[in-house]
Amino acid sequence: MFKRIICVVMAAALGLFLYVTAARTSDYLYGASDEGEMGNGEMSAGISADPNTLVLWYTDDALTEFLTSAGLSFQKETGVRVEPVLTSGVEFLEKINSASLTDESDRRELPPDVYITTHDVLLKAYLSGLAMPIEDASEFLIPSNFPNTAINAVTCYGSYVGYPLYYETNYFLYNKTYMASIAQNRIESEADLAEGTAAQEEADNVSKKPEDSEVLKLEEDKKEDTEDGTKADSGDTDGAGDADGGDTADTGDADGGDAEGTEDADADADPMGQEDVLASAEVLERLATMIPSTIDDITTFANNYDAPEAVESVFEWDVSDIFYNYFFVGNYMEVGGQAGDNTAIFNIYNQQAVDCLKVFQSMNQFFSIDAKTVSYDNILDDFISGKTVFTVATTDAIARIEKAKAEGTFDFEYGVTVLPDISSLLKARGLSVTTVAAVNGYSDKSDTAAAFARYICEEKSSDFYKKAGKISCKKGVAYDNSEINNIMDEYEKSMPLPKMVEASNYWVQLEIAMTKIWDGADPDETLKEFSETMGGQIDKIRADLPTQESFRGGAAGLIE
Repeated sequence: MFKRIICVVMAAALGLFLYVTAARTSDYLYGASDEGEMGNGEMSAGISADPNTLVLWYTDDALTEFLTSAGLSFQKETGVRVEPVLTSGVEFLEKINSASLTDESDRRELPPDVYITTHDVLLKAYLSGLAMPIEDASEFLIPSNFPNTAINAVTCYGSYVGYPLYYETNYFLYNKTYMASIAQNRIESEADLAEGTAAQEEADNVSKKPEDSEVLKLEEDKKEDTEDGTKADSGDTDGAGDADGGDTADTGDADGGDAEGTEDADADADPMGQEDVLASAEVLERLATMIPSTIDDITTFANNYDAPEAVESVFEWDVSDIFYNYFFVGNYMEVGGQAGDNTAIFNIYNQQAVDCLKVFQSMNQFFSIDAKTVSYDNILDDFISGKTVFTVATTDAIARIEKAKAEGTFDFEYGVTVLPDISSLLKARGLSVTTVAAVNGYSDKSDTAAAFARYICEEKSSDFYKKAGKISCKKGVAYDNSEINNIMDEYEKSMPLPKMVEASNYWVQLEIAMTKIWDGADPDETLKEFSETMGGQIDKIRADLPTQESFRGGAAGLIE
């Protein structure tokens, strides 16, 4: 998944000249677009825009139904027609820039008034005049409506230049059926232990020598009975001892089951069809306390878990993709600051990051995942087949699992929670990518375009998942599947992909460095070398670009 994002970012990096040559249409970068790119076919030269129509460019076909529906609703409410145009994501900004700067008489395609893109290219778009600041941001782009992650994602040099629509991030996905079986067994073991303890106490009370005078008198009366009666009484006392011993043995079994045999019992039980178990509030409450909250918890679980026959690995994730690995080091790598736009902030080599990478490397020794052959699709297939208990997934996993359930190929229940911390001291933080709507600074219908962008951002937020399978950035959206709401918890604590143009190569190089560490390279030396190399590259790129002070914000600063 992240590799596709990297490809787009790398392609976008070819347009760095946008910073200084956005108005020079003769430059080769801003030549005519390739024929046949637009979803509605090539338009004739000299075509003019309809003053009552908004042109919307987007790159993800999954949005087609949503955008078509939203466009019709917007037209009914405002009378303005929206024309969605599906186009290639390769050199997306370059094509927008070219179409925007081409004279009307020479146009082969209409430039967008509003377009949908990922937040990591917003800074480049803003500085190139292709993204306008939001004038009414204070009315709706606030923490009560959107997480700070979304707000930071659309922030460029203190201005909000995009409307957050939906997001992609990763989270901890677990097999709830397997975990419920363990929880049920522990509850039963504790009940057996409590019963055994109670029996032990009762037996101890019976065997005690009473001191009470009335009890002593009763004992004297018993001594007047026959010899056999006395022996019978003694036999009863021995019986109590036998009961004590029997209960103690049972208690030992129960206790042993809790310490070692809980998972054994779970392995023998059928993990399928646990609806009754999952319906138990007590089981669900216990289950919630058993989900690993750290990587250390996962390894401890794996050491003690006698898994069902179907399980091949306790924990598996795509170690070849930086998007799924980044949570190991994300909390201790600063690239661009919270908004990802500050070129003065670049701190990735520190002791906490090194310590996290050491834990990351140790996972290879524990779980033996081959970075050369592993893939996210295969890992998700394994999870659906019941071969893994825990994994790191992205938002697409929910739809794939639900489809498998409908087809009868997923016979479990699943749960979603935040990514585990590295240890009790080292915290985890994953990446996120926010998809936004941006208003083209060259559009002569910017007010209407902004109204539509806000319309789909706010009023149509609940339709993103229903019509496109995307999870809205807006807070308070209701979902039929409660697990989807849990993904928002991870998004809120995630780090938005930085927008610094200087860091466009950073993610590819970090992925290479982490793969080396996974395969055995020294974490300290590898991270230090990577930091020095990237620092030098960033300094060089920064020296070749105009200074930040030369920009006066958006189109006005570049097209004069």
